[in-house]
Amino acid sequence: MATPEHSLALEEQIDQWRSYLRRRQAIHSVDIAELEDHLREQVGGLIDAGLASDEAFLVAVKRMGDLDALSREFAREHSERLWKQLVATPSDTGQRDAWTSRDALVAFGVAVAAGVAIKIPALFGLDLNDENAGFYLRNVSFFVLPLLTGYFAWKRKLDPRTMRWLAAAFAVALVFANIYPFAHEGNTLALTALHLPIALWLVVGVAYAGGRWSQAAGRMDFIRFSGELFIYFVLIALGGGLLTGFTALTFEAIGIDIEPYFEQWILPCGAMGAIVVASWLVEAKQSVIENMAPVLTRLFAPLFTAALITFLVTMLLTGRPLDINRELLIVFDLLLVVVLALLVYSISARDPGARPGFFDVLQVVLVVSALLADAVALWAIAARINEFGFTPNRVAALGENVILLVNLAWSAVLYIRFLRHRSPFTDLERWQTNYLWVYAIWAAIVVVTFPPLFGYI
Repeated sequence: MATPEHSLALEEQIDQWRSYLRRRQAIHSVDIAELEDHLREQVGGLIDAGLASDEAFLVAVKRMGDLDALSREFAREHSERLWKQLVATPSDTGQRDAWTSRDALVAFGVAVAAGVAIKIPALFGLDLNDENAGFYLRNVSFFVLPLLTGYFAWKRKLDPRTMRWLAAAFAVALVFANIYPFAHEGNTLALTALHLPIALWLVVGVAYAGGRWSQAAGRMDFIRFSGELFIYFVLIALGGGLLTGFTALTFEAIGIDIEPYFEQWILPCGAMGAIVVASWLVEAKQSVIENMAPVLTRLFAPLFTAALITFLVTMLLTGRPLDINRELLIVFDLLLVVVLALLVYSISARDPGARPGFFDVLQVVLVVSALLADAVALWAIAARINEFGFTPNRVAALGENVILLVNLAWSAVLYIRFLRHRSPFTDLERWQTNYLWVYAIWAAIVVVTFPPLFGYI
């Protein structure tokens, strides 16, 4: 019979195994309980047969691995506890390598297609230059996001009905992106270019989550994927920029200027392809980023908290009002978006069953600080609208700050309830995943209604 200490260690191992399952696309959350019951049954039988609890868990995972490919993957990724030696077999590895190679080839093909797609307009005289900047700003999403959606539709084996709805969403977006007579370098053109990818990213999310989109866990997986994709894309961009710089310097040494080739080919094609490659890396190398991303959130959350508190205290002590101009408004909104991203990503990386800790308290301080800063920004925007009137940028900023305010306010309430043990952490997860629709709907409203409402200026 297991001692209380062994029972506690066993529960920790099962919690780790359960948390691992929740983070994988290969299994639905509704099936986790059934798999856990099966695992516990195996462990209980082995303990009754005389094995220690940790040995029983290892053997049970081994037996589960014989039946379930996901358990084999779990075993391979935790080699420090001997699961690799107990579970991974040469045949398993060979099958996985074959699938990974196929997936990599498809992803590479999609990346090449995205790089080629952005050059197709040049065949019709729409070169990538200042004269045609408006066309590319409106349509940049369509060079890569439909292809990325198709890639995930292939991976998730989506049914034809869902694929038709996704295709229809892109078709409607394409019409509204190109039907309006935007003024050259107008505000509504810039707002469309900014908000259209936000709305279409939700379409990508439906394909990514597959049949799990209706579940909070499936949408949280997409949030986690989005954060990991951003990290990988930035790393690829930094490496690509460094490579391009060295290449330019070497060609300059022999008197050849490659800047025109960089602007017309390397940068646009590389950026489109890098989005697909980064998406594939998130899927293929998920365990690496799963370790990196929580560390990044724990590193930057305290720093952003300190920055916001310092700003609020300084403004209070000096009595200086917030002077919102266009550039400062953009920076301020980006700051709030980053804070929200830190909150959401820390939620996605957290084990819902874990007890509240110091980092959770820090998250509440961060959310409340961002909430106060957002309220100050809203007051400044409203004052500016009252003084100078309505413009597309001001109305868009007002709406976005209201949306952020509502999200942050209720997030603070739910987080405080969790800290006081009055509601489960899953309520906060569900709130954030359901709120994805609010962002997408607001982005669609800006794209569809703002241009005619403000005369396409």
